[in-house]
Amino acid sequence: MAEESVIRLVGGRDAIARCYPVMRQLRPALSGEEFVARVELQQAEGYHLAYLEHEDEVAAVAGFRIMHVLWSGKTMYVDDLVTDEAKRSRGLGEQMIAWLVERARSEGCATFSLDSGTHRQAAHAFYFRQGLRISDFHFHMPL
Repeated sequence: MAEESVIRLVGGRDAIARCYPVMRQLRPALSGEEFVARVELQQAEGYHLAYLEHEDEVAAVAGFRIMHVLWSGKTMYVDDLVTDEAKRSRGLGEQMIAWLVERARSEGCATFSLDSGTHRQAAHAFYFRQGLRISDFHFHMPL
């Protein structure tokens, strides 16, 4: 397990931009400017961006929402979750998941969920180790 790191919610454009180099590893199609603009837009819709700082660098980033859904009630849905490739296998992703789950519990959520691209097998193995299970398929259609 990695030494304890600091996890914070972002506040302001500079903090959002500071998360971009790590988020780019998950969302490479987004430019830095587009990332900041989308996060700001989504924050108005209830999106939260958290980052884990380790050795004075952003090492992991998570974007999430707390919402109500018909099938399960109040839930935390994680839109984005990534640990810097150079810092993986140090327990940092585990710390971020534990922080997210604790926050979901403290918010009174009944469930915690995320989607993961089918090509991300290493991430899936990590999620299984954290106690998450596959419960659904996610379907989409570009418009």
